[in-house]
Amino acid sequence: MAEEVTYHIAGSKPLQGKVALITGASRGIGRATALELARRGADIVVNFLRRRSAADEVVAATHAMGQRAIAVKANVGEAEEIDRMFDQIQAEFGRCDILIGNAATGVIRPITQIEDKHWDWTLDINARSILRCARKAIPLMEAHGWGRIIGITSFGSTRVFPEYGVVGVSKAAIEALIRYLAVDLAPKGIIVNAVSPGVVETDALKYFPIDLERTLREGALRTPVRRLATPEDIAKVVAFLCSDDAAMIVGQTIVVDGGWSILA
Repeated sequence: MAEEVTYHIAGSKPLQGKVALITGASRGIGRATALELARRGADIVVNFLRRRSAADEVVAATHAMGQRAIAVKANVGEAEEIDRMFDQIQAEFGRCDILIGNAATGVIRPITQIEDKHWDWTLDINARSILRCARKAIPLMEAHGWGRIIGITSFGSTRVFPEYGVVGVSKAAIEALIRYLAVDLAPKGIIVNAVSPGVVETDALKYFPIDLERTLREGALRTPVRRLATPEDIAKVVAFLCSDDAAMIVGQTIVVDGGWSILA
Protein backbone atom coordinates (compact mmCIF):
# COMPACT_ATOMS: atom_id res chain seq x y z
CA MET A 1 0.00 0.00 0.00
CA ALA A 2 2.82 2.41 0.90
CA GLU A 3 4.44 1.85 -2.49
CA GLU A 4 1.17 2.57 -4.28
CA VAL A 5 0.67 5.87 -2.38
CA THR A 6 4.24 6.92 -3.15
CA TYR A 7 3.71 6.17 -6.82
CA HIS A 8 0.61 8.35 -7.05
CA ILE A 9 2.31 11.27 -5.32
CA ALA A 10 5.41 11.07 -7.50
CA GLY A 11 3.40 10.68 -10.68
CA SER A 12 0.67 13.21 -9.89
CA LYS A 13 -0.10 16.05 -12.27
CA PRO A 14 -1.69 18.83 -10.21
CA LEU A 15 -2.68 20.87 -13.27
CA GLN A 16 -4.31 17.98 -15.13
CA GLY A 17 -7.36 19.20 -17.01
CA LYS A 18 -6.24 22.85 -17.03
CA VAL A 19 -5.44 24.80 -20.17
CA ALA A 20 -2.62 27.33 -20.06
CA LEU A 21 -1.94 30.15 -22.51
CA ILE A 22 1.63 31.44 -22.47
CA THR A 23 2.31 34.51 -24.59
CA GLY A 24 5.74 34.67 -26.21
CA ALA A 25 6.22 30.97 -25.57
CA SER A 26 8.54 29.94 -28.38
CA ARG A 27 11.77 30.68 -26.51
CA GLY A 28 13.39 31.69 -23.23
CA ILE A 29 11.25 32.00 -20.11
CA GLY A 30 8.03 31.49 -22.06
CA ARG A 31 9.23 28.21 -23.52
CA ALA A 32 10.48 26.94 -20.16
CA THR A 33 7.18 27.91 -18.54
CA ALA A 34 5.11 26.13 -21.18
CA LEU A 35 7.09 22.93 -20.69
CA GLU A 36 6.98 23.15 -16.89
CA LEU A 37 3.20 23.58 -16.88
CA ALA A 38 2.90 20.67 -19.30
CA ARG A 39 4.96 18.50 -16.94
CA ARG A 40 2.42 19.33 -14.26
CA GLY A 41 -0.45 18.21 -16.45
CA ALA A 42 -1.68 21.33 -18.23
CA ASP A 43 -2.56 21.46 -21.89
CA ILE A 44 -0.69 24.29 -23.59
CA VAL A 45 -1.38 27.15 -25.97
CA VAL A 46 1.96 28.32 -27.37
CA ASN A 47 1.59 31.90 -28.53
CA PHE A 48 4.27 33.17 -30.90
CA LEU A 49 4.76 35.89 -33.49
CA ARG A 50 7.77 35.06 -35.69
CA ARG A 51 9.38 31.76 -34.72
CA ARG A 52 6.95 29.12 -36.04
CA SER A 53 9.55 26.34 -35.98
CA ALA A 54 10.48 27.10 -32.37
CA ALA A 55 6.81 27.17 -31.36
CA ASP A 56 6.26 23.83 -33.09
CA GLU A 57 9.15 22.38 -31.09
CA VAL A 58 7.43 23.39 -27.86
CA VAL A 59 4.20 21.78 -29.09
CA ALA A 60 6.05 18.57 -29.96
CA ALA A 61 7.76 18.47 -26.57
CA THR A 62 4.39 18.98 -24.87
CA HIS A 63 2.84 16.15 -26.88
CA ALA A 64 5.75 13.93 -25.83
CA MET A 65 4.68 14.50 -22.21
CA GLY A 66 1.20 13.28 -23.03
CA GLN A 67 -0.46 16.72 -23.06
CA ARG A 68 -2.37 18.51 -25.78
CA ALA A 69 -0.89 21.64 -27.30
CA ILE A 70 -1.36 24.08 -30.16
CA ALA A 71 0.77 26.91 -31.51
CA VAL A 72 -1.11 30.14 -32.23
CA LYS A 73 0.49 32.97 -34.16
CA ALA A 74 -0.72 36.32 -32.85
CA ASN A 75 0.71 39.77 -32.29
CA VAL A 76 -0.57 40.41 -28.77
CA GLY A 77 -0.10 44.13 -29.31
CA GLU A 78 -3.18 44.01 -31.56
CA ALA A 79 -6.64 43.52 -30.02
CA GLU A 80 -8.03 41.83 -33.13
CA GLU A 81 -5.28 39.21 -33.11
CA ILE A 82 -5.94 38.47 -29.43
CA ASP A 83 -9.61 37.98 -30.29
CA ARG A 84 -8.68 35.51 -33.04
CA MET A 85 -6.30 33.68 -30.70
CA PHE A 86 -9.04 33.18 -28.14
CA ASP A 87 -11.41 32.00 -30.86
CA GLN A 88 -8.85 29.25 -31.57
CA ILE A 89 -8.50 28.43 -27.89
CA GLN A 90 -12.26 28.16 -27.54
CA ALA A 91 -12.54 25.95 -30.60
CA GLU A 92 -9.71 23.62 -29.54
CA PHE A 93 -10.14 23.44 -25.77
CA GLY A 94 -13.30 25.28 -24.76
CA ARG A 95 -11.56 26.78 -21.75
CA CYS A 96 -8.55 28.78 -20.55
CA ASP A 97 -7.58 28.35 -16.91
CA ILE A 98 -4.11 29.88 -16.81
CA LEU A 99 -2.78 33.01 -18.50
CA ILE A 100 0.94 33.74 -18.43
CA GLY A 101 1.69 37.21 -19.79
CA ASN A 102 5.26 36.73 -20.92
CA ALA A 103 5.47 38.40 -24.35
CA ALA A 104 7.92 41.29 -24.30
CA THR A 105 9.59 43.73 -26.62
CA GLY A 106 11.01 47.23 -26.47
CA VAL A 107 13.23 49.87 -27.97
CA ILE A 108 16.60 50.03 -26.25
CA ARG A 109 17.63 53.69 -26.20
CA PRO A 110 17.63 56.59 -23.71
CA ILE A 111 14.14 57.51 -22.52
CA THR A 112 14.39 61.03 -23.97
CA GLN A 113 14.93 59.51 -27.42
CA ILE A 114 11.81 57.36 -27.27
CA GLU A 115 9.24 58.35 -29.88
CA ASP A 116 5.49 57.98 -29.43
CA LYS A 117 5.43 54.93 -31.71
CA HIS A 118 8.13 53.24 -29.59
CA TRP A 119 6.16 53.96 -26.42
CA ASP A 120 2.88 52.67 -27.84
CA TRP A 121 4.44 49.51 -29.29
CA THR A 122 6.29 48.62 -26.08
CA LEU A 123 3.41 49.34 -23.70
CA ASP A 124 0.88 47.56 -25.94
CA ILE A 125 2.85 44.32 -26.18
CA ASN A 126 4.36 44.22 -22.71
CA ALA A 127 1.54 45.56 -20.53
CA ARG A 128 -1.75 46.18 -22.31
CA SER A 129 -1.64 42.71 -23.88
CA ILE A 130 -2.00 41.21 -20.40
CA LEU A 131 -5.12 43.25 -19.74
CA ARG A 132 -6.57 42.42 -23.14
CA CYS A 133 -5.87 38.71 -22.73
CA ALA A 134 -7.21 38.79 -19.19
CA ARG A 135 -10.49 40.31 -20.36
CA LYS A 136 -10.91 37.41 -22.79
CA ALA A 137 -9.78 34.74 -20.30
CA ILE A 138 -11.74 35.87 -17.24
CA PRO A 139 -15.18 34.61 -18.43
CA LEU A 140 -13.62 31.24 -19.23
CA MET A 141 -12.03 31.09 -15.77
CA GLU A 142 -15.23 32.23 -14.05
CA ALA A 143 -17.12 29.37 -15.71
CA HIS A 144 -15.05 26.94 -13.62
CA GLY A 145 -14.56 29.11 -10.52
CA TRP A 146 -10.78 28.87 -10.84
CA GLY A 147 -8.06 30.76 -12.67
CA ARG A 148 -4.49 31.97 -12.53
CA ILE A 149 -2.98 35.04 -14.20
CA ILE A 150 0.77 35.63 -13.97
CA GLY A 151 2.66 38.59 -15.47
CA ILE A 152 6.39 38.41 -16.13
CA THR A 153 8.16 41.64 -15.25
CA SER A 154 11.76 42.65 -14.41
CA PHE A 155 14.03 44.71 -12.18
CA GLY A 156 13.58 47.59 -14.61
CA SER A 157 10.21 48.27 -12.97
CA THR A 158 11.98 49.74 -9.93
CA ARG A 159 15.62 50.19 -10.96
CA VAL A 160 17.19 52.30 -13.69
CA PHE A 161 19.30 50.49 -16.29
CA PRO A 162 21.04 52.06 -19.30
CA GLU A 163 18.69 52.61 -22.25
CA TYR A 164 15.98 50.47 -20.63
CA GLY A 165 13.58 53.35 -19.97
CA VAL A 166 10.46 52.53 -21.95
CA VAL A 167 10.77 48.81 -21.19
CA GLY A 168 11.14 49.63 -17.49
CA VAL A 169 8.02 51.77 -17.63
CA SER A 170 6.11 48.89 -19.22
CA LYS A 171 7.28 46.51 -16.50
CA ALA A 172 6.17 48.93 -13.79
CA ALA A 173 2.79 49.11 -15.53
CA ILE A 174 2.54 45.31 -15.44
CA GLU A 175 3.15 45.22 -11.69
CA ALA A 176 0.51 47.90 -11.04
CA LEU A 177 -1.94 46.13 -13.35
CA ILE A 178 -1.36 42.85 -11.52
CA ARG A 179 -2.28 44.43 -8.18
CA TYR A 180 -5.53 45.88 -9.51
CA LEU A 181 -6.50 42.66 -11.26
CA ALA A 182 -5.69 40.67 -8.13
CA VAL A 183 -8.08 42.65 -5.95
CA ASP A 184 -10.91 42.51 -8.51
CA LEU A 185 -10.53 38.82 -9.35
CA ALA A 186 -9.61 37.04 -6.12
CA PRO A 187 -13.27 36.87 -4.98
CA LYS A 188 -13.99 34.98 -8.20
CA GLY A 189 -11.34 32.34 -7.47
CA ILE A 190 -8.91 33.88 -9.97
CA ILE A 191 -5.49 34.47 -8.40
CA VAL A 192 -3.19 37.05 -9.97
CA ASN A 193 0.52 37.62 -9.34
CA ALA A 194 3.74 38.67 -11.07
CA VAL A 195 7.21 37.16 -11.26
CA SER A 196 10.26 39.39 -11.57
CA PRO A 197 13.34 37.51 -12.78
CA GLY A 198 16.82 38.82 -12.23
CA VAL A 199 19.37 38.60 -15.01
CA VAL A 200 18.54 35.45 -16.97
CA GLU A 201 20.69 34.29 -19.86
CA THR A 202 18.33 34.39 -22.83
CA ASP A 203 18.50 35.70 -26.40
CA ALA A 204 17.04 39.02 -25.22
CA LEU A 205 20.33 40.04 -23.60
CA LYS A 206 22.07 40.42 -26.95
CA TYR A 207 20.00 43.54 -27.66
CA PHE A 208 21.38 45.44 -24.68
CA PRO A 209 24.46 47.73 -24.82
CA ILE A 210 26.57 45.52 -22.56
CA ASP A 211 29.59 43.29 -22.64
CA LEU A 212 27.48 40.13 -22.40
CA GLU A 213 30.16 37.70 -21.28
CA ARG A 214 31.45 40.10 -18.62
CA THR A 215 27.94 40.95 -17.42
CA LEU A 216 27.02 37.29 -16.99
CA ARG A 217 30.27 36.47 -15.25
CA GLU A 218 30.12 39.41 -12.85
CA GLY A 219 26.41 38.91 -12.24
CA ALA A 220 26.98 35.31 -11.19
CA LEU A 221 29.80 36.29 -8.83
CA ARG A 222 27.68 39.04 -7.27
CA THR A 223 24.74 36.71 -6.64
CA PRO A 224 24.81 34.97 -3.24
CA VAL A 225 24.10 31.55 -4.79
CA ARG A 226 26.97 32.18 -7.23
CA ARG A 227 24.96 31.59 -10.37
CA LEU A 228 22.32 33.38 -12.40
CA ALA A 229 18.75 32.18 -12.58
CA THR A 230 17.83 30.05 -15.58
CA PRO A 231 14.55 30.12 -17.52
CA GLU A 232 13.74 26.83 -15.80
CA ASP A 233 14.18 28.44 -12.37
CA ILE A 234 11.67 31.12 -13.32
CA ALA A 235 9.27 28.58 -14.80
CA LYS A 236 9.15 26.56 -11.58
CA VAL A 237 8.13 29.62 -9.57
CA VAL A 238 5.48 30.50 -12.14
CA ALA A 239 4.17 26.93 -11.96
CA PHE A 240 4.04 27.09 -8.17
CA LEU A 241 1.98 30.28 -8.35
CA CYS A 242 -0.43 28.41 -10.62
CA SER A 243 -0.93 25.72 -7.99
CA ASP A 244 -3.55 25.58 -5.24
CA ASP A 245 -0.70 25.68 -2.72
CA ALA A 246 -0.16 29.35 -3.70
CA ALA A 247 -3.82 30.37 -3.38
CA MET A 248 -3.06 32.86 -0.59
CA ILE A 249 -0.34 34.67 -2.55
CA VAL A 250 -2.37 37.46 -4.12
CA GLY A 251 -1.24 40.53 -6.04
CA GLN A 252 2.44 40.04 -5.29
CA THR A 253 5.56 40.44 -7.40
CA ILE A 254 7.85 37.50 -6.60
CA VAL A 255 11.53 38.21 -7.24
CA VAL A 256 13.57 35.26 -8.51
CA ASP A 257 17.21 36.32 -8.66
CA GLY A 258 19.25 34.20 -6.26
CA GLY A 259 19.51 37.14 -3.87
CA TRP A 260 21.13 39.60 -6.31
CA SER A 261 18.71 42.44 -5.56
CA ILE A 262 19.11 42.41 -1.78
CA LEU A 263 22.77 43.41 -1.99
CA ALA A 264 23.66 47.10 -1.89
